[in-house]
Amino acid sequence: MPTDADASDEVLMLGYRDGDAGAFDVLYSRHKGGVYRYLLRQCRNTALADELFQDVWMNLIRARAGYAVQARFSTYLYRIAHNRLMDHFRRNNPGNVSLDDEAGMAVDEPAAPRSFEPEAGADVREQAAHLLALLDALPAEQRAAFLLQHEGGLSIEEIATATGVTRETAKSRLRYAMAKLRLGMQAWQ
Repeated sequence: MPTDADASDEVLMLGYRDGDAGAFDVLYSRHKGGVYRYLLRQCRNTALADELFQDVWMNLIRARAGYAVQARFSTYLYRIAHNRLMDHFRRNNPGNVSLDDEAGMAVDEPAAPRSFEPEAGADVREQAAHLLALLDALPAEQRAAFLLQHEGGLSIEEIATATGVTRETAKSRLRYAMAKLRLGMQAWQ
């Protein structure tokens, strides 16, 4: 029976669990970009992101027989991605996994407002590059919360589930990330 491409992620994963290989193809095509960007922006290394990306999908394949709908599929998938990323950090930086700096919100002063004479396209590219640099400068947990919401479409509750923290911690990390990004982007407002 052909896979229904309009089916929810949860229905597709249940179908894949039950032997529908086409369901995996649909899930992969829906989520590959967001998962890859999440990993790349967290580890900042293309080769490592590629390796972790493959591991995430292999872990999903291995875990399919035990899959049961307990939350949105994207929460389940990003939990696998987050856990794989944390495993990598723990293995390579023992004793230094948490990079949160919520107590110290120091962010470099934003650049002075620029003239608006350059082409609009160049301005947009420059803004995007600046935003990516600001995102890269966020502490790992704050960056993860931001990316899980914006790349994965996860709610605060789902971010908390995916990262294994309380709802309030997830909310706080997201709030700090947004504050730092807004402050850093003030030059373009």
